[in-house]
Amino acid sequence: MAWQPSPESLSTLAACLKDSLSGFDKAAQKQAEMMLTQAKESPDINNYLVYLFSSQEPPNGLQCSAEDYFLVRSSAAIMLKNNIKPASKPISDDSFALIKMGVPMCLQDKNAQIRNYAGVIATEVIRQGGIMSWPELLPELLKMIGNETGQFTNEAQEGAMAAMAKICEDNTKMLERELNGERPLNFILPKLIQATKSSLPKVRAHALTAINVFTARKSQAMLASIDDLLQHLFSLAADENNDVRRQVCRAFAQLVESRPDKIQPYLPDLIDYIIAQQQSDDEDLATDAAEFWLTVGEHEHLWHSLNPHISKIIPVLLQCMVYSAEDIALLGGASDDEDEDDLEQDIKPQFAKKSATRQANGEGSADPAQNGNAYEKLASMDDDLEEGEIEDFEDGDDANPDERWTLRKCSAAALDVFARDFRDPVFESILPYLTKNLRHPDWPYREAAVLALGAVAEGCINVVTPHLPQLVPYLISLLNDSEPVVRQITCWTLGRYSSWAAELTDPTQKQLFFEPMMEGILTKMLDPNKKVQEAGASAFANLEEKAGKKLEPYSLPIIQQFVRCFNKFKDRNMYILYDCVQTLAEHIGPVLARPDHVNELMPALIERWNKVSDQSRELFPLLECLSYVAMALNDAFTPYAQPIFARCVNVIHQNLEQSLALQNDPALDTPDKDFLVTSLDLLSAIIQALDPAKSAKLVQGSQPAFFELLTFCMKDPTDEVRQSAYALLGDCAKYVFEQLQSSLPNIFPILLTQLDLDGVLDEDIDSGFGAVNNACWSAGEIAIRHKSNMAPYVPELFQSFTAIITNPGIPKGVTENAAIALGRLGLGNGELLAPELANFAEDFLTSMDEVDPSDEKATAFRGFTAVVEKNPMALEKCLLHFFTAIARYRDLKLRSETKSGLHEDFQKTIGIYRQIMPQFDQFLAQLQPQDQQALRTNYVF
Repeated sequence: MAWQPSPESLSTLAACLKDSLSGFDKAAQKQAEMMLTQAKESPDINNYLVYLFSSQEPPNGLQCSAEDYFLVRSSAAIMLKNNIKPASKPISDDSFALIKMGVPMCLQDKNAQIRNYAGVIATEVIRQGGIMSWPELLPELLKMIGNETGQFTNEAQEGAMAAMAKICEDNTKMLERELNGERPLNFILPKLIQATKSSLPKVRAHALTAINVFTARKSQAMLASIDDLLQHLFSLAADENNDVRRQVCRAFAQLVESRPDKIQPYLPDLIDYIIAQQQSDDEDLATDAAEFWLTVGEHEHLWHSLNPHISKIIPVLLQCMVYSAEDIALLGGASDDEDEDDLEQDIKPQFAKKSATRQANGEGSADPAQNGNAYEKLASMDDDLEEGEIEDFEDGDDANPDERWTLRKCSAAALDVFARDFRDPVFESILPYLTKNLRHPDWPYREAAVLALGAVAEGCINVVTPHLPQLVPYLISLLNDSEPVVRQITCWTLGRYSSWAAELTDPTQKQLFFEPMMEGILTKMLDPNKKVQEAGASAFANLEEKAGKKLEPYSLPIIQQFVRCFNKFKDRNMYILYDCVQTLAEHIGPVLARPDHVNELMPALIERWNKVSDQSRELFPLLECLSYVAMALNDAFTPYAQPIFARCVNVIHQNLEQSLALQNDPALDTPDKDFLVTSLDLLSAIIQALDPAKSAKLVQGSQPAFFELLTFCMKDPTDEVRQSAYALLGDCAKYVFEQLQSSLPNIFPILLTQLDLDGVLDEDIDSGFGAVNNACWSAGEIAIRHKSNMAPYVPELFQSFTAIITNPGIPKGVTENAAIALGRLGLGNGELLAPELANFAEDFLTSMDEVDPSDEKATAFRGFTAVVEKNPMALEKCLLHFFTAIARYRDLKLRSETKSGLHEDFQKTIGIYRQIMPQFDQFLAQLQPQDQQALRTNYVF
C-alpha cells in the first residue's frame, strides 16, 4: 500500500514550516526551528516534505490561506534540499521514490518560485549522487523542454529548462566526463542549442544560460557543436527579449576566450552589435555587452583587431561612465555621515589574505593586493563550487551602485584595458571630453571625467605626464568639491597618478605636487562623508606602495593622521585603515621603531585590539596589520608582545576546540579557519621580531603547550592553515630551536605526510603547494640545526625531496625549496646520502642554478659538498655542472660565517678532485673561459 501522511502530523509540520519563515514573530520562529530539528529524526520526514511541497492545494484538514500555504511549500522545499546534503542522514529508497515523483510535478507548477525550488532540489540530488542516482531525470527534462507531443504547458517547459540550466551550472565537470562510454554533454548540448528556437522567451534565455556554462570550456561537445551554436547566436542577436540578448552577449564574450578563431571573422559586425546593445535602456543588458570589450581587450591576439574601431567604441564608453539618474537617486545625494554607526550589512565580509610562502629567493611573497580599484569586479567565492560553476547570486535591483558591478564601472574598466592596449591614441581621443567635462557645472559629468582620467593612468602615463602639472593641482582642488561622490573619485584618480608624483626628484616639484597630493589625500581620510574617508584611505595605501621609503621624512604626521582616524572611523573603514598602517610598516620598516612613532601608533592599535572581540571578523585585518608592525618594530615590539602572543594562542585553541566539537555534533557552526591563519601568521611575526631569548620565553610560557597546538594546525584539513603552520614551524626552527627540539619526534611524522605529493589534489593544486613549499622550507631550517639527529628521518625526507625536484609539474619555487632542504640534509648526514648522490646530484644542481645567492643557498651547497666528500666518484656525469656552479657562485666575498665556510668547502672539494683526477687541467679546460677565470681568481690551484 502507498505511503499516506497522518493528518495530525501533517498539520503540525505545516504550522512549523510556516512559522520558520516568519520574520515577524521571532519567538514563534525559534520554537518552529527547534521543532523542525526534532522532526528531522523522524524516518518519514522527507515523505511529509515532498507531500506538502508537491501538493498544489492545501491537503484536506489543513486550514491555510493561499499566501500561508505558499510559505509552507517553500519552507518544505528548502528543508528537503538541505536533507539531501551529505551532512544529513541518508534518504530512504521510499522517500527518494517520492522525490522522483514530486519534483517533476512541481516543475510544472503555476508558481514560478515553486518551479525554481523544484529545480534546486533536482540539482542537489545530481550534485550529491551523480547522474546515475536519477538516470531518468535528464531525458525527462529534455522531453518537457522539447514538447514534441504538445502535452506540456508553457510553465512545464520553463520549469524544466530552468532546472536544466541549474544542473549544468552546478555539475559542469560531471556532464563533461565519460559515463558508461558516453559523455552526457555530447547528447545534451545539441538539445540545448535546439531549445534556443523555442517560442517561449524564458526557455530561450535559460537555454543560453545553460549553454554559456560551457562556451568558455573546450569540451568535446562544444567542439562538435560550435558552428551550429554560432548560427543560432546570430539569429538570436535581434531577439526581442532583453534576457536572451544578454546571454547572446555573454556567449560572444566567452567564445573570445575559448574560440577566438571563430569570432575573428565576424568581429567588425560584432563590434557594431555590441555598441548597440551597450546603449540599451536595460542596464543589465548594457553591462553584459560592455564586458565584451574587457574580454577582447585582454585577449593576447584579438585586441589588435579593435584598433580601427576604437574611435567609435570610446565615445560610448565615456557616455556610459556618467552616473544614471537612477544611480544618483540610490546614492542618496550629499551627506555628512561620519557620526552614523555602520549597519552590520554595510561591513563587507573580511577574509584573511593568503599567508606568504617562504621563498628560496627572499623572505616571502603574499598576494599583491591592488588598492583603491574603483571598478574592481568582486567575485563571490564558494568553496563548494567546481570550476566553471556559477553560484545563484542576485545583486538586487536597488543595491547601492558603489557596491555592485555596474555599466559605469565596466565601461571604465574597458577604457583602462584599451589605454594599456593602444596607449597614446586613447588619451588623444578622450582629451576633448576631458576638456569639456572636468569643469562641468553638473557634478555627474565632472565625476565621469575624473573617472576617465584615472582609468587611463596606467596605459597613457607617457602622454598624460606633460599635462599633469596642470591637472594635479586641479584634481587636488576637487578634493573640496561640494559633492561627496566627486571627492571620492578624485581620491582614487590621484592615487592612480601617485607614482608620477612620488618619482619627482626636484625639491621644488616635490613641494608643488607630491606634498600637496599626499596631504590632500591624507586630509580626505577625515572627510565628513564615510565613503570619501574610505576612498582617501584606499588612495593613500596606493600612494604608500608607490612612494615607499620616500615617505620616511613625513612618517610622523602620517601616523598622527592615522591615529585621528582610529579615533574617528566607524567599523567598515577601520579595515582599510589597517591596510594603510601595514603598508606604511612594510615600506618604512625600522623608521617606525623610533620612540616618537611607537608612542603615537601603538596605543591606538592596542586600544582597538582591546575593543575587538575574539569572534569578530575585524580580528583578521587587525592581526595581519600587527604582523607587519611587529616585523617593522623588531625588538621595540617587546612591551606589547606577551598579551598579544597569549591571545593568539588562545584564539587558535578556541578554534581547534570548535573543530573537535563539530566532529561530534555536525549541527554546530563550522569554525572560521581564517582565525587560525591570521593568528599563526602574527605568532610567526612576533617570533621573528623579538630578541630570540624573549621569543623563547613566550613559547615556553604558552598555555596550552605551544607545539601541541602547532601540530594540530599542521594536520588541519584546510590548506591555508597548514601553509601558515609550516611557516611558523620554520620560524621556530630559526629563532627558538631549543624549545622546538623536544617536540620534533611528534612533528616529523606529520611533516613527512605533508611532503607526500599524492596528498595534493588536482583541484587544490595552488593552495596545496603553498603548504608543501613551507613544509620543505621548515624541514631545511630544522636540518641545519638538528644535523646528525636528523638520521631517523633522512630516508623518507630524501625520497620526498627527490620526488619533488624531479617532477616537472611542480611550481619552480617549491622545487627550489625542496632542493635547498635536500642539500641541507647533508650537514651531519653526508654518509647516509652519499650512496644516492649519483641519483640526485644533477637535479639538485639544476634546481640551484635558478636560486639567487643567500644564506639558504650557501647552507644547501655546504651540505651538498659534505655529501660529495663522502662519494666524489658519484659526480662523474655532472662534475662539469658542479664546477660551473662553483665558478658562478658570486656571493662569497660577503662577510658571513656561512659564506666563508662555503668558500672553504668548495676549496676542499676542488682539492679532492685535483688529487683523484690525473687529467684535472684538461677537465677544467672544458669549462667556459669566464668560468675557468673565476675559479682561478677565487680558489687556489
